[in-house]
Amino acid sequence: MRTLDDAEVERQARLHDEARQTAIQIDPATVDHPDMTIEDAYAIQNAWLRIELDRGRQLVGHKIGLTSKAMQLAMNINEPDSGYLLDDMVFENGCKLEAALFCDPKIEVELAFLIGSRITGEEVTIDEVVSSTEALIPAIELIDARSYRKHPRTGITRSVMDTIADNAADAGIILGDAHHEPKELDLPWVSAVCERNDEIEETGVAAAVLGHPALGVAWLARRYATLGLALEPGQIVLSGSFTRPVDCRPGDHFKIDYRELGVIEFSFK
Repeated sequence: MRTLDDAEVERQARLHDEARQTAIQIDPATVDHPDMTIEDAYAIQNAWLRIELDRGRQLVGHKIGLTSKAMQLAMNINEPDSGYLLDDMVFENGCKLEAALFCDPKIEVELAFLIGSRITGEEVTIDEVVSSTEALIPAIELIDARSYRKHPRTGITRSVMDTIADNAADAGIILGDAHHEPKELDLPWVSAVCERNDEIEETGVAAAVLGHPALGVAWLARRYATLGLALEPGQIVLSGSFTRPVDCRPGDHFKIDYRELGVIEFSFK
Protein backbone atom coordinates (compact mmCIF):
# COMPACT_ATOMS: atom_id res chain seq x y z
CA MET A 1 0.00 0.00 0.00
CA ARG A 2 1.24 3.47 -0.91
CA THR A 3 1.57 6.07 1.85
CA LEU A 4 3.41 8.79 -0.12
CA ASP A 5 1.65 11.04 -2.59
CA ASP A 6 2.94 11.51 -6.12
CA ALA A 7 4.59 14.86 -5.34
CA GLU A 8 6.67 13.38 -2.52
CA VAL A 9 7.58 10.34 -4.60
CA GLU A 10 8.83 12.67 -7.33
CA ARG A 11 10.77 14.78 -4.79
CA GLN A 12 12.51 11.72 -3.38
CA ALA A 13 13.34 10.46 -6.87
CA ARG A 14 14.94 13.79 -7.77
CA LEU A 15 16.96 13.79 -4.55
CA HIS A 16 18.35 10.35 -5.43
CA ASP A 17 19.04 11.45 -8.99
CA GLU A 18 20.96 14.50 -7.78
CA ALA A 19 22.95 12.32 -5.38
CA ARG A 20 23.98 10.08 -8.27
CA GLN A 21 24.94 13.05 -10.43
CA THR A 22 26.98 14.79 -7.70
CA ALA A 23 28.21 11.71 -5.75
CA ILE A 24 27.02 13.40 -2.54
CA GLN A 25 24.98 11.17 -0.25
CA ILE A 26 21.53 12.11 1.01
CA ASP A 27 19.33 11.08 3.92
CA PRO A 28 17.51 7.78 3.39
CA ALA A 29 13.86 8.31 2.49
CA THR A 30 12.75 6.74 5.78
CA VAL A 31 14.30 9.64 7.73
CA ASP A 32 11.37 11.76 6.56
CA HIS A 33 8.97 8.85 6.14
CA PRO A 34 9.64 6.15 8.77
CA ASP A 35 6.38 4.37 7.92
CA MET A 36 6.87 4.23 4.16
CA THR A 37 6.15 0.91 2.49
CA ILE A 38 7.87 -1.25 -0.13
CA GLU A 39 5.26 0.01 -2.60
CA ASP A 40 6.39 3.57 -1.84
CA ALA A 41 10.00 2.55 -2.36
CA TYR A 42 9.35 1.02 -5.78
CA ALA A 43 7.30 4.11 -6.71
CA ILE A 44 10.37 6.27 -5.96
CA GLN A 45 12.59 3.92 -7.96
CA ASN A 46 10.19 4.00 -10.93
CA ALA A 47 9.96 7.80 -10.79
CA TRP A 48 13.76 7.96 -10.84
CA LEU A 49 13.80 5.63 -13.86
CA ARG A 50 11.42 7.99 -15.69
CA ILE A 51 13.77 10.90 -14.97
CA GLU A 52 16.66 8.95 -16.50
CA LEU A 53 14.63 7.88 -19.55
CA ASP A 54 13.51 11.48 -20.11
CA ARG A 55 17.19 12.41 -20.04
CA GLY A 56 17.79 10.07 -22.97
CA ARG A 57 19.06 6.99 -21.18
CA GLN A 58 18.00 3.52 -22.36
CA LEU A 59 16.76 0.67 -20.17
CA VAL A 60 18.98 -2.34 -20.89
CA GLY A 61 18.16 -4.69 -18.04
CA HIS A 62 17.50 -5.39 -14.40
CA LYS A 63 19.24 -6.49 -11.21
CA ILE A 64 18.06 -8.75 -8.43
CA GLY A 65 19.29 -8.32 -4.87
CA LEU A 66 18.80 -9.70 -1.37
CA THR A 67 18.90 -13.25 -2.72
CA SER A 68 20.51 -14.88 0.33
CA LYS A 69 18.55 -15.93 3.40
CA ALA A 70 21.06 -14.11 5.63
CA MET A 71 20.49 -10.80 3.84
CA GLN A 72 16.72 -11.24 3.83
CA LEU A 73 16.73 -11.86 7.56
CA ALA A 74 18.99 -8.84 8.13
CA MET A 75 16.62 -6.64 6.10
CA ASN A 76 13.46 -8.16 7.62
CA ILE A 77 12.16 -9.19 4.20
CA ASN A 78 11.14 -12.58 2.82
CA GLU A 79 11.82 -12.06 -0.88
CA PRO A 80 14.48 -10.46 -3.10
CA ASP A 81 14.38 -6.90 -4.40
CA SER A 82 15.09 -5.51 -7.86
CA GLY A 83 16.39 -2.47 -9.70
CA TYR A 84 17.08 -1.30 -13.24
CA LEU A 85 20.14 -1.16 -15.51
CA LEU A 86 20.69 1.72 -17.93
CA ASP A 87 22.97 1.94 -20.96
CA ASP A 88 25.43 4.24 -19.17
CA MET A 89 25.79 1.68 -16.35
CA VAL A 90 27.38 -1.04 -18.53
CA PHE A 91 31.19 -1.30 -18.49
CA GLU A 92 33.60 -3.55 -20.38
CA ASN A 93 36.13 -6.00 -19.04
CA GLY A 94 39.41 -4.17 -18.39
CA CYS A 95 37.77 -0.83 -17.65
CA LYS A 96 39.18 1.84 -15.35
CA LEU A 97 36.56 3.47 -13.15
CA GLU A 98 36.79 6.74 -11.25
CA ALA A 99 35.97 6.15 -7.59
CA ALA A 100 35.11 9.84 -7.05
CA LEU A 101 32.09 9.48 -9.35
CA PHE A 102 30.42 7.19 -6.80
CA CYS A 103 29.23 7.79 -3.24
CA ASP A 104 30.35 4.54 -1.59
CA PRO A 105 31.25 1.99 -4.28
CA LYS A 106 31.43 -1.76 -3.69
CA ILE A 107 31.36 -4.77 -5.99
CA GLU A 108 29.58 -8.12 -5.92
CA VAL A 109 30.27 -11.29 -7.92
CA GLU A 110 27.32 -12.43 -10.03
CA LEU A 111 26.05 -14.07 -13.20
CA ALA A 112 24.21 -12.20 -15.94
CA PHE A 113 21.44 -13.75 -18.01
CA LEU A 114 21.13 -12.36 -21.53
CA ILE A 115 17.46 -12.85 -22.36
CA GLY A 116 16.81 -14.48 -25.73
CA SER A 117 13.04 -14.80 -25.76
CA ARG A 118 10.36 -12.99 -23.78
CA ILE A 119 9.81 -14.29 -20.24
CA THR A 120 6.51 -13.57 -18.56
CA GLY A 121 3.89 -15.25 -16.41
CA GLU A 122 3.09 -15.68 -12.75
CA GLU A 123 4.39 -19.27 -12.68
CA VAL A 124 7.72 -18.95 -14.52
CA THR A 125 10.10 -21.81 -13.66
CA ILE A 126 13.86 -22.27 -13.61
CA ASP A 127 13.64 -24.41 -16.76
CA GLU A 128 11.74 -21.66 -18.58
CA VAL A 129 14.39 -19.12 -17.62
CA VAL A 130 17.23 -21.36 -18.80
CA SER A 131 15.51 -22.22 -22.10
CA SER A 132 14.72 -18.52 -22.71
CA THR A 133 18.28 -17.36 -22.01
CA GLU A 134 20.47 -16.64 -25.03
CA ALA A 135 23.71 -16.61 -23.03
CA LEU A 136 25.11 -16.74 -19.54
CA ILE A 137 27.82 -14.13 -18.89
CA PRO A 138 30.05 -13.74 -15.83
CA ALA A 139 29.45 -10.29 -14.43
CA ILE A 140 30.36 -7.95 -11.61
CA GLU A 141 27.74 -5.67 -10.13
CA LEU A 142 28.92 -2.26 -9.00
CA ILE A 143 26.75 -1.17 -6.10
CA ASP A 144 26.54 2.26 -4.52
CA ALA A 145 24.64 4.01 -1.73
CA ARG A 146 23.22 7.34 -2.79
CA SER A 147 21.60 7.48 0.66
CA TYR A 148 23.65 6.81 3.78
CA ARG A 149 24.09 3.13 4.65
CA LYS A 150 24.48 4.29 8.25
CA HIS A 151 23.18 7.74 9.06
CA PRO A 152 26.01 10.02 10.32
CA ARG A 153 23.77 11.71 12.89
CA THR A 154 21.42 9.01 14.14
CA GLY A 155 23.59 5.95 13.49
CA ILE A 156 20.53 4.17 12.06
CA THR A 157 21.17 1.70 9.24
CA ARG A 158 19.07 2.22 6.14
CA SER A 159 16.15 -0.14 5.62
CA VAL A 160 15.13 -2.28 2.66
CA MET A 161 12.71 0.51 1.67
CA ASP A 162 15.65 2.91 1.44
CA THR A 163 17.66 0.43 -0.60
CA ILE A 164 14.82 -0.20 -3.06
CA ALA A 165 14.20 3.55 -3.45
CA ASP A 166 17.93 3.83 -4.21
CA ASN A 167 17.51 1.54 -7.26
CA ALA A 168 18.33 -1.50 -5.10
CA ALA A 169 21.83 0.03 -4.74
CA ASP A 170 22.58 -0.68 -8.41
CA ALA A 171 25.25 1.50 -10.00
CA GLY A 172 26.60 -0.58 -12.85
CA ILE A 173 27.71 -3.87 -14.34
CA ILE A 174 31.05 -5.08 -15.67
CA LEU A 175 30.57 -7.89 -18.18
CA GLY A 176 32.95 -10.72 -18.93
CA ASP A 177 34.07 -11.36 -22.49
CA ALA A 178 32.66 -14.84 -23.08
CA HIS A 179 29.05 -15.87 -23.62
CA HIS A 180 28.12 -19.36 -22.47
CA GLU A 181 25.23 -21.68 -23.24
CA PRO A 182 23.36 -21.99 -19.91
CA LYS A 183 22.09 -25.50 -20.68
CA GLU A 184 25.70 -26.70 -20.80
CA LEU A 185 26.52 -25.40 -17.31
CA ASP A 186 25.75 -26.76 -13.86
CA LEU A 187 24.61 -23.30 -12.83
CA PRO A 188 24.40 -23.75 -9.04
CA TRP A 189 28.04 -24.90 -9.03
CA VAL A 190 29.50 -22.02 -11.02
CA SER A 191 32.21 -20.57 -8.77
CA ALA A 192 34.47 -17.54 -8.62
CA VAL A 193 37.45 -16.16 -6.71
CA CYS A 194 37.58 -12.39 -6.20
CA GLU A 195 41.03 -10.80 -5.73
CA ARG A 196 41.71 -7.18 -4.81
CA ASN A 197 45.32 -6.09 -5.28
CA ASP A 198 46.45 -9.75 -5.58
CA GLU A 199 44.81 -10.79 -2.31
CA ILE A 200 41.76 -13.03 -2.18
CA GLU A 201 38.83 -11.09 -0.70
CA GLU A 202 35.85 -13.34 -1.48
CA THR A 203 35.00 -16.73 -2.95
CA GLY A 204 31.61 -18.21 -3.67
CA VAL A 205 29.39 -20.54 -5.66
CA ALA A 206 26.21 -19.53 -7.46
CA ALA A 207 24.07 -21.88 -5.36
CA ALA A 208 24.18 -19.11 -2.73
CA VAL A 209 21.62 -17.31 -4.92
CA LEU A 210 18.38 -18.91 -3.68
CA GLY A 211 19.85 -22.35 -4.39
CA HIS A 212 19.95 -21.70 -8.17
CA PRO A 213 20.81 -18.40 -9.91
CA ALA A 214 17.97 -18.79 -12.43
CA LEU A 215 15.47 -18.78 -9.57
CA GLY A 216 16.07 -15.08 -9.01
CA VAL A 217 15.32 -14.40 -12.68
CA ALA A 218 12.14 -16.48 -12.40
CA TRP A 219 11.12 -14.48 -9.32
CA LEU A 220 11.58 -11.21 -11.19
CA ALA A 221 9.61 -12.45 -14.21
CA ARG A 222 6.75 -13.52 -11.93
CA ARG A 223 6.79 -10.17 -10.10
CA TYR A 224 6.82 -8.24 -13.37
CA ALA A 225 3.93 -10.30 -14.72
CA THR A 226 1.71 -8.99 -11.91
CA LEU A 227 2.58 -5.48 -13.12
CA GLY A 228 1.92 -6.21 -16.79
CA LEU A 229 5.65 -6.26 -17.57
CA ALA A 230 8.07 -8.89 -18.88
CA LEU A 231 11.74 -9.66 -19.30
CA GLU A 232 12.39 -8.75 -22.92
CA PRO A 233 14.81 -10.16 -25.52
CA GLY A 234 18.20 -8.48 -25.39
CA GLN A 235 17.88 -7.41 -21.77
CA ILE A 236 20.54 -8.30 -19.21
CA VAL A 237 19.41 -9.62 -15.85
CA LEU A 238 21.84 -9.78 -12.93
CA SER A 239 20.66 -12.78 -10.93
CA GLY A 240 22.10 -11.89 -7.49
CA SER A 241 25.43 -11.93 -5.71
CA PHE A 242 27.10 -15.04 -4.40
CA THR A 243 29.74 -13.14 -2.42
CA ARG A 244 29.70 -10.39 0.17
CA PRO A 245 30.26 -6.83 -1.11
CA VAL A 246 33.90 -5.74 -1.44
CA ASP A 247 34.87 -2.08 -0.93
CA CYS A 248 36.35 -0.18 -3.89
CA ARG A 249 39.07 2.43 -3.30
CA PRO A 250 41.20 4.59 -5.60
CA GLY A 251 44.14 2.49 -6.74
CA ASP A 252 42.39 -0.86 -6.30
CA HIS A 253 42.80 -3.51 -8.99
CA PHE A 254 40.33 -6.40 -9.14
CA LYS A 255 40.59 -9.82 -10.73
CA ILE A 256 37.66 -12.21 -10.58
CA ASP A 257 38.36 -15.71 -11.85
CA TYR A 258 35.34 -17.80 -12.91
CA ARG A 259 37.55 -20.69 -14.07
CA GLU A 260 36.20 -22.05 -17.38
CA LEU A 261 33.81 -19.08 -17.72
CA GLY A 262 36.67 -16.59 -17.90
CA VAL A 263 38.29 -13.76 -15.95
CA ILE A 264 37.10 -10.21 -15.31
CA GLU A 265 39.67 -7.52 -14.45
CA PHE A 266 39.18 -3.82 -13.79
CA SER A 267 40.55 -1.06 -11.60
CA PHE A 268 39.62 2.16 -9.80
CA LYS A 269 41.49 5.44 -10.04
